Amino acid sequence: MPRLTSGGMVVLDNVFRGGRTFDPAFRDEAVTAIRRVNELVRDDERVEAVMLPVRDGVTLARKR
Repeated sequence: MPRLTSGGMVVLDNVFRGGRTFDPAFRDEAVTAIRRVNELVRDDERVEAVMLPVRDGVTLARKR
């Protein structure tokens, strides 16, 4: 975040991981990591974010 200017955008792809990020039964490293990233973006007051259900999920996060 420190290197991103105000109004700058971060795009994250494959945030659904085939739906595995929504199923707590999946605990492999990749799913756990993207689940954590999704939570961090959701809870970060410095950004406005939207998760789009396009293909395997895309998150757009814009720094305030």
